[in-house]
Amino acid sequence: MPNDLAAVLFDMDGTLVQTEEYWGEAMFELAASLGGRMSPEARAATVGTTMRRSMEVLHADLGVERTEEQLQADARWVEDRAGELMSAGVVWQPGARELLESVRAAGVLTALVTTTPRRLADIVLDSISRDLGGDPFHLTVCGDEVPARKPDPAPYLQAAAALGVAPSACVVVEDSLVGVTSGLAAGMAVLGVPGLQPVPAAPGLTLTGTLAGTDVGALVDVLAGGPAMEPAGR
Repeated sequence: MPNDLAAVLFDMDGTLVQTEEYWGEAMFELAASLGGRMSPEARAATVGTTMRRSMEVLHADLGVERTEEQLQADARWVEDRAGELMSAGVVWQPGARELLESVRAAGVLTALVTTTPRRLADIVLDSISRDLGGDPFHLTVCGDEVPARKPDPAPYLQAAAALGVAPSACVVVEDSLVGVTSGLAAGMAVLGVPGLQPVPAAPGLTLTGTLAGTDVGALVDVLAGGPAMEPAGR
């Protein structure tokens, strides 16, 4: 394993694959069914968040009040609609496939750490696996398999523990603010690739405009910058 880089932990939506567009389309459709139009600002605020938080943002943006039962039904509808769109196939983010292949070729452990629930993540994983001729991840952690979701550090700490590696030997690859926050709070170095929302500079964070041209050597450089802090709760 090159220069003490033990594992690379990848976010999914918006980082590896262009599925954020599917979530956006589903939420725009829901907004229309509720008689309104979701603003671009509200859509950006939902990136990387839980579905519950996304529904709260959407409802507030539309100025509509929903009961708890209706909120849960809206969330389920968006998940089902996004799943339908994902089933038609997913597209890699620029450079994402090449980076993943570079990491695996170097013998570095990989994990997928996503807020997306397992039933939808598996749709994307099936597509990725078919494209690559096999599952490229040693481990997958989904949003419904953790005690707390991003921006809490729990998902990334859980992945590191399951892989048997120290957080300080991991690099997280993320596109959203909540994901970056989660990785940094876990005591990991983070490569941020902002997409639909800005991500401010922070200690332990390396920002880039694209994964195109990024390889495992670049991640070693990210790790050399060191984690921002000790893992939260330790």
